[in-house]
Amino acid sequence: MTKVVVCAGGPKEELCSLSPFKEQGDVLFIGADRGALYLIEQGITPHAIVGDFDSLSKEEYELVMAHTNDRQRFQEEKDETDTDLALLKALTYTPLEVVLTGVTGGRLDHYEAAVRSIYRLQKEYPHVVMKIINHANMLQFLLPGKHIIEADKQYRYLSFFAHEEPIKDVTLRQVKYETTNEEISLGTSRFTSNEIIGNSGSISFSQGICLMIRSID
Repeated sequence: MTKVVVCAGGPKEELCSLSPFKEQGDVLFIGADRGALYLIEQGITPHAIVGDFDSLSKEEYELVMAHTNDRQRFQEEKDETDTDLALLKALTYTPLEVVLTGVTGGRLDHYEAAVRSIYRLQKEYPHVVMKIINHANMLQFLLPGKHIIEADKQYRYLSFFAHEEPIKDVTLRQVKYETTNEEISLGTSRFTSNEIIGNSGSISFSQGICLMIRSID
């Protein structure tokens, strides 16, 4: 399985831990703008770097350029964000999973743009698992159907939100608060802070887009 980790240039303290990904043999790393520097600082050689690199000093830019042969530099005035460009680059590797970090904290417009990009690409590439992960949370969009959710001690809490339209026929199993054929309406917080019971739980629904957030205690 090919997994691609995209590191963007948000506040460094918001990054997820990259150590588990470094230990896996089938993971590729892409740096978006300053995110490339973050990877290098953690001893990771990016497989590719993209962006306009306007956040880097001359010395930092030269360091980043020396650490990969696959580099794409774009003009500062462009339609896509650096994160968008990095995500599109990630998809050229035909991965089964894309993890995006470095987009939380700092500027809220950058965070919102990243969430919208993940949402758009998840719909366009339904066979690819796409996640945003920071130091305390994992965000993922789910499409209609049944989804098995493996228990993870790091992410104890499990929340579900309707995105753009209500979610129909929601059935939750092997969680603390189970439901059968219910609806997650827009604006509700009722489906916040659930917990998996046992090794795995599940959610199934027939219509809508579900935003799932897993959080550390």
